[in-house]
Amino acid sequence: MKITSLIPILEWLPNYKKEYLGGDLSAGLTVGIMLIPQGMAYAMIAGLPPVFGLYAALIPQVIYGILGTSRQLSVGPVAMDSLLVAAGLGALSLSGIDEYIGMAIFLALFMGLIQFLLGVVRMGFLVNFLSKPVISGFTSAAALIIGLSQLKHLLGTPIEGGNQIHTLVYSAFKTIDQTQWIALVLGLAAIVIIKGLKRIHKRIPGALIVTLLGIVATYVFRLDQLGLSIVQEVPKGLPAFSFPSVEQSRIAELFPIAMTLALIAFMEAISVAKAIEEKHKLNEVRPNQELIALGLSNVIGSLFQSYPTTGGFSRTAVNDQAGASSALASFISAAIVGLTLLFLTPLFYYLPNTVLAAIIMVAVFGLIDVEYPKVLWKNRKDEFTLLVFTFIITLTVGIKEGILYGVLLSLLLLVYRSSKPHFAVLARVKNSPYYRNIKRFSDQVEIDSEIVLFRFDAQLYFGNKDYFKSSLLQAIEDRGKSVKKLILNVEPMNYIDSSAAFMLKQLIEDLNSRNIKVAIAGPIGPIRDSLRRSGIVDLLGKEAFYENTHSAYLSAKEDQEAEAMSKKIALESQSEYM
Repeated sequence: MKITSLIPILEWLPNYKKEYLGGDLSAGLTVGIMLIPQGMAYAMIAGLPPVFGLYAALIPQVIYGILGTSRQLSVGPVAMDSLLVAAGLGALSLSGIDEYIGMAIFLALFMGLIQFLLGVVRMGFLVNFLSKPVISGFTSAAALIIGLSQLKHLLGTPIEGGNQIHTLVYSAFKTIDQTQWIALVLGLAAIVIIKGLKRIHKRIPGALIVTLLGIVATYVFRLDQLGLSIVQEVPKGLPAFSFPSVEQSRIAELFPIAMTLALIAFMEAISVAKAIEEKHKLNEVRPNQELIALGLSNVIGSLFQSYPTTGGFSRTAVNDQAGASSALASFISAAIVGLTLLFLTPLFYYLPNTVLAAIIMVAVFGLIDVEYPKVLWKNRKDEFTLLVFTFIITLTVGIKEGILYGVLLSLLLLVYRSSKPHFAVLARVKNSPYYRNIKRFSDQVEIDSEIVLFRFDAQLYFGNKDYFKSSLLQAIEDRGKSVKKLILNVEPMNYIDSSAAFMLKQLIEDLNSRNIKVAIAGPIGPIRDSLRRSGIVDLLGKEAFYENTHSAYLSAKEDQEAEAMSKKIALESQSEYM
């Protein structure tokens, strides 16, 4: 493997063009400025002091820029991972904020190691098991929980934290009489300004503008003295190097959280990276290398006090729209964050928490997808049910449980569909070499009472062999006692396991005893190998195999022998050369 495949910066940096610099500089400055209030807000979601959002926006960006395959993906703290951190650690019995911070940083190391190992053993395909209905239901529910979790800052009331919607809503109603009107008015004003600026132009940094306005308003009118909650002191300086550690007994407790984070974070990053790749068609995003890049970003980031990070939807979109052509934009963004930590943290002393809550709410409520469930309701009721199930479980039971049970249900649906796949009884379209489903083309086909053509549109294995057998026998019974020949169209099949091959052999013997001859049409290479190894070729004889359905039908109907080449193609098998 080439070194440039392992370290992609060695591939794009030597070929960097001067005309890229303007776009990268613009994108880097825009995302860097955007990251400052956003990172602080996301750290609050995770239950961490705001400065940890800046730490998470620093080193991980640089590492991903060196190792990642997407040139536009912006890595750093994101709302979803922040909520998962809060939900996971909130369920543990921790002694105080210092232990909580230590666990959050160790979680970044743990999930990063999992991602790295998955990338090394080329397990990027695992993300394919997170189906779109599960992702949509989970994301929409998580967005609601994230938004409602910020009500305590927006209202200025002591709402108890939680990751279940009923507990959040009940707690909010219970403390509604303690609402701090200054916090509420300031927060609502921030939401209106951000949304208004987005309507004017998407590239206007609304979050930064309301951050500055909130700081100025609080300082000038001394709103903090009226009871408004503010960020107060943000530690100055770059994060110190330290190796994260926890008690050994805690590792088992953290594993399910780390595994969930690893997969969700990878799914989020790869989906947005793929979307940008399709738009530009310039660089290929490689899933396994992305796992390695994201994993090492978290591992090395954790050594500098970063909590779990991944590629963010909104920041990547802004990065792309601002003209990013390479990872240089991420290096510039990281430099902006670094300069802020070194020189500008005192400016955030008077930043109201309600403004950060407003930034979070605007960001996460944009993740709620309404259109996709409508499409599923019209076209795919089973997948709509899966989406709603994931949505409800995530809202009412918990974040981890929502994604876990959603994936399990989607896998059960997959197993169910594979156990009862589509099949068709075919007949010849009048005066043509084409064969179609008699249920769909009843007026255009000619049905022969002596010949049954059966097509099974899936692999044949132990889970569906009985369904195959019962469906086939029912098709023969429906045709009546006049059936003399059965043609199995196996073109859609790519696999037959040993259990199914044994059943098929017994079925052929049973049909032969009833004077029904069996022919096989259109077997591809792996099927020919399976049929030969299982002894079915010897049972049927070479004359029963045909390259296509039309040849098999003509032979059965008119006793017309198939061409020699057709026979050779239909029977060619690896077994002959082994």
